[in-house]
Amino acid sequence: MAQQIFNITTAQLKEIIPQLSVGDRIYLTGTVYTARDAAHKRIFTLLDEGAELPFPIEDSIVYYAGPTPAKNGMAVGSCGPTTSSRMDAFAPRLLDLGMTAMIGKGDRSQDVIDAIRRNGAVYLCAVGGAGALIAKCIKAAEEIAFLDLGCESVKKLEISELPLIVGIDAAGNSIFERN
Repeated sequence: MAQQIFNITTAQLKEIIPQLSVGDRIYLTGTVYTARDAAHKRIFTLLDEGAELPFPIEDSIVYYAGPTPAKNGMAVGSCGPTTSSRMDAFAPRLLDLGMTAMIGKGDRSQDVIDAIRRNGAVYLCAVGGAGALIAKCIKAAEEIAFLDLGCESVKKLEISELPLIVGIDAAGNSIFERN
């Protein structure tokens, strides 16, 4: 099947996911949340305690990134993806709670692939090493939780036409297997 290009909003993503195939390109606009390892651990503590979460997991899109401080009128500094496999222990539970998509770089475990398939979700890949260019797609950033983690705090980002590639589609097909 030929690869397609989609220009969509985060609000549309859930309904578009069934149409997406591995290798499709997406230009995504809307709201995403950043969270890396330390933030995921704290989110899981909150889940286990039944406490309020920093953002609603259902229908969320989590970008595995730790933006550096903003410079020169930008919303953030460099904002490249981190290695997604570091969040593999957390992703299945969050997907089962309704997370729509994850953005990162690199391959995912079979448990994550199974959870993506089970929940009709998607894994989107951002280009590693392009953090300064990705930052140009971020129009606003608000630190919303775990401020003591610095760059790894949870942030709410407003993005505009962030270029992504479908790494694992809702059927569980992985770009890492075919390439």
